[in-house]
Amino acid sequence: MKRIAVYCGSASPEDPRYLALARDVGATLAARGIGVVYGGGRLGLMGAVASGALDAGGEVIGVIPEALAGSEVANRDCTELFTVSGMHERKQRFTDLSDGFLTIPGGVGTMDELWEAMSWAQLGYHSDPVGLLNAFGFYDDLIAFNRRMAEVGFVRPAHQGILIARDELGELLDAMAAYQPHTPIFRMKASDL
Repeated sequence: MKRIAVYCGSASPEDPRYLALARDVGATLAARGIGVVYGGGRLGLMGAVASGALDAGGEVIGVIPEALAGSEVANRDCTELFTVSGMHERKQRFTDLSDGFLTIPGGVGTMDELWEAMSWAQLGYHSDPVGLLNAFGFYDDLIAFNRRMAEVGFVRPAHQGILIARDELGELLDAMAAYQPHTPIFRMKASDL
C-alpha cells in the first residue's frame, strides 16, 4: 500500500487519547512509507493525522470540498491539497488516490465514508482493504452490528471479510497489507446472489 485514505472526525473530543491516537496514526503511516489521503482539514482528528504524518516526513494529500476550502478549516500545509465540487467527488478522489481505507474514531461523516468504502468493495468499484481501528473499544457496537448483518444474511459470505477490524494499529496495517480481494457482486452469477 503506497497510500491509505484515513477517515476520521473533524472534532476534538475532550478525551486527549483521540487526538494522540490520530497523530500516532499519521506518524506510523509515514514511518511505514505510506502516504495519507484525508479530508483536507486542519481541525480535530483530521488535522492531527495530517500533522503526525507531516512531522514524520510523510506525504499528506488533502481532498476538501469547495464549501469548506474557502473557510479557515483547509489545511494549507498538505503536500498536495485538492479542492473538489462536493462530497461525492471527494469520496471518488479518495478511492482514486488510495490503495486502502483506514477508519479511526469519528462521527456521521466518518461512518458515511466507511460504509461507502465497504459498499463499493462489495460491488467491485475497488478491491482495496477496508480497515477499522477499534481504539479504546470505540467501534465495539459497530463491529457487532456488522456481524449481525452477516448472521441474518444481509452480508454475503463472500463479503464478510471486507471489513478488517483490529484494536491495535500495527496489527491492522499488517492485516490490511495481507488482504486478499474477494469476489465482487459485479463478477458473481445470479445464482450466487
